[in-house]
Amino acid sequence: MPTHSISYKYTGYFSKLICEYLEENDALKPFYNRFPSLKNFKLQIEEKQKSFSDDQRHLLAKRILFQYGDNSLSQLTLSNIDLLRERSTFTITTGHQLNLFTGPLYFLYKIFSAINLAEQLEKEYPQHHFVPVYWMATEDHDFEEINHFNLFGKKVGWKRESSGAVGELSTEGLTEVKNQLKKEFGESENGKKLTQLFSDAYTKHKNLADATRYLANTLFRSHGLVIVDGNDAELKKCFIPYAEKELTEKLSFNEITKTTKRLTALGFPEQVHPREINLFYLKENLRERIIERNGKFYVNDTDISFSKDEILKELENHPERFSPNALLRPLYEEVILPNLCYIGGGGELAYWFQLKDYFEKAEVPFPIVLLRNSALIVPKVLSEKLKKLKSEVDELFLSQHELITKHTYKKSKIEIDFSKQKKHLKNQFKDLYKLAEKTDVTFLGAVGAQEKKQLNGLDNLEKRLLKAQKRNLSDELDRLRNIQDELFPNQSLQERDLNFSEFYLEYGEGLLDVLKADLDPLDMRFSVFEM
Repeated sequence: MPTHSISYKYTGYFSKLICEYLEENDALKPFYNRFPSLKNFKLQIEEKQKSFSDDQRHLLAKRILFQYGDNSLSQLTLSNIDLLRERSTFTITTGHQLNLFTGPLYFLYKIFSAINLAEQLEKEYPQHHFVPVYWMATEDHDFEEINHFNLFGKKVGWKRESSGAVGELSTEGLTEVKNQLKKEFGESENGKKLTQLFSDAYTKHKNLADATRYLANTLFRSHGLVIVDGNDAELKKCFIPYAEKELTEKLSFNEITKTTKRLTALGFPEQVHPREINLFYLKENLRERIIERNGKFYVNDTDISFSKDEILKELENHPERFSPNALLRPLYEEVILPNLCYIGGGGELAYWFQLKDYFEKAEVPFPIVLLRNSALIVPKVLSEKLKKLKSEVDELFLSQHELITKHTYKKSKIEIDFSKQKKHLKNQFKDLYKLAEKTDVTFLGAVGAQEKKQLNGLDNLEKRLLKAQKRNLSDELDRLRNIQDELFPNQSLQERDLNFSEFYLEYGEGLLDVLKADLDPLDMRFSVFEM
């Protein structure tokens, strides 16, 4: 079990929207289908079962096996792919970009959330099967977001020119990155394993999609994870009717705009702005927006254009050339998967809340949306340092200024709080006010000004005393700052900054074992692991 858990609200790192969703605020209920609880999956199963055909199931299983190519699959993964053909099988899905060497640490948390929820559902509904799915975001084109990861406070980057969908990028240039990592990882047993894993993934596969599939399959092979690439011509044929409505009716723009206005009226920000057409045109080295003007369709920043009939013919003949953006990708995913639940981070869930009405118009069941697990890993050496300082891990979620001030108040041998003195001063001025009321207005004003001046003086003295005590405790406060800086790099959550390899070097497979055993996707609290 985690050492302990913290309410997301009290971490200070999660939006009002997410916190109110987790509290099941009534105002948000129109924006999702069912709240993520074990009992609510019963109706979700019944709804999805009615909308997903046997033909879709067989196509999905066939294409997934094809996508794996010559990857070595565990028996559990093979069994899960085969189970997708059965009407009693459903998926639990999470998605992630093709970040170099998994990118931020939360990649592991996302996937273990899906794996563990699938296992919980197997126990709750033994008459059904549940398959954890990792949806690779192979069609993204923002290379700058994924071409690096942080290691020991430094950026490990892959430098190259990029255009088009990142999944199709050649892995050229990653041998140099491997050589750099070999020095960083060192010669320990775990260091050699990491170097070999990177090498096998990125220097033995021709493109980034294949490399990422290999990496995720290797890390999670014993847990039956199934990896799906939506950039597949056969799977995209299933999406043709929805893409056609996107081109001819602007269905998503109309519905998402209305939903977004209702969300923003409640005080929640717009996560993703819908475009009139939420599709990209995709070819080798090209992924650009499709724009409609005066009945003609253009591919942004190119010379490519189509009449209405031509673009519909292009869609029919080459559906693989039409790529959904962030707002359309969820619908595509739900069309081709027998999916019950999407697991994502706070930003992802925020744009899912914009989609409910669009899904209803498209007549596709809206999945349960679940916030992925979040965690803080506290190495034993830092945990012991905190105990010596008589500080709690929970306090480290404060801003550094608040943390240092709170610790100073707690450890100061002198009482810094001047509340008693301020109360005494106010009582003294009550008598002066009574006296002033017997004279004239100018004297009354003078008393008020003097009271304010003396209260301000006490405030300033209190601040000066606090500064003095911070100087007296400077060594201890520096140690506390250093611990927070290590656990919250750049005043950000550890999971958003560090790569899993830093912890794998120390804990090896034990890191994955702890996360698998102790992350509970339905607990919906922030986990702290003191390891």
